[in-house]
Amino acid sequence: MQSLAGNINVAKTTLSVPHPYLDGMAEEWISQHSSNWKNKTIITYAVFDRKSKELLGTVGFVGINKSKAELGYWFGKQHWDKGYCTEATKALIKFAHANLGISRVTGEHLSSNPASGRVMKKLGMRYTASKYAADRNGNRAKLEVYELQIT
Repeated sequence: MQSLAGNINVAKTTLSVPHPYLDGMAEEWISQHSSNWKNKTIITYAVFDRKSKELLGTVGFVGINKSKAELGYWFGKQHWDKGYCTEATKALIKFAHANLGISRVTGEHLSSNPASGRVMKKLGMRYTASKYAADRNGNRAKLEVYELQIT
């Protein structure tokens, strides 16, 4: 996980993946998953290649509030542009709707990362707005906001 998330190119495509990704950060992040799941506030899934069992990245929801959740994901650079993210997030949305009652999904991506926007469009999400937020270094970053209403 550290070698995938620790790639500067991965960090640059997200608002919050730290760089450098130091020893112990992956373990600390993973240690929070169980309590987040129990509290139904954040759910995170590792995504593995079906054949090789290699870790590809992660998908999940943050800010779960009753029937609404914000989508988040990252994948190792060597796994970009292969459809893995779209496939995994489609499965996550289907699971969350059927099992958690999630009916409204939001997502944000850095304007500098249009590939993430293409994933959201493939999921049927629609662009709703642009906004600004602080990135991992406290710098102002422009975000594109998307939404999906599941019926």
